[in-house]
Amino acid sequence: MIPLFIDFTGRRIVIFGGGDVAARKAAYFSGKTEVVVVSRSFVPAFDELKVTRRDIDIVTESGRNLAATLTGSFLVIAATSDPEVNDRIGRLCSATGILFNNAKGETGNVIMPAITRGENYTIAVSTGGNSPAVSRYIREKIEEIFPALDDMIALQIRLREVLKVSEPDQKKRSAIIAKVIRDPAVWAGLDAKRTDVWEDVRKRYLS
Repeated sequence: MIPLFIDFTGRRIVIFGGGDVAARKAAYFSGKTEVVVVSRSFVPAFDELKVTRRDIDIVTESGRNLAATLTGSFLVIAATSDPEVNDRIGRLCSATGILFNNAKGETGNVIMPAITRGENYTIAVSTGGNSPAVSRYIREKIEEIFPALDDMIALQIRLREVLKVSEPDQKKRSAIIAKVIRDPAVWAGLDAKRTDVWEDVRKRYLS
């Protein structure tokens, strides 16, 4: 497995299953790309998601009709409670070269990581499907330890722009950037939502 960040603009995602697991998978993509959810019933969580629902009995539907449902899909997710049904969908995807994630059953060729994100960053954590609980724990620890991560990145963006103008030496620019990242006082100020953090950085590192 090779971790990648992929632009899903204009991509089509098909999710099989209408339960809580399928809803969590759908929420991962909802509002970011086209999401089609296939099931006989849907939990209330789907009411809050921007998805297209298709009322199909996955168990009794013919392979030909299921394959037609996959047409044009970039990624398919099987999230029913029945591993055999999920594996059947996986085989259809394998036959047509569609990327496949399996929530329960034979592992597909795509693993959904635990995600933490802000306006300026996305961090994905995976244990290769061996322990989703560990992935979630690491994600939660990152959020706990770095509550001001978004603000630090925003500060770094501003700092880099100023340094491009004021400091011609690349090595010196890199050294200043590294010092600011490792400065506990800067992190503390950002954590406390102080409004003078940039002014403090400017006085101590740019004067």
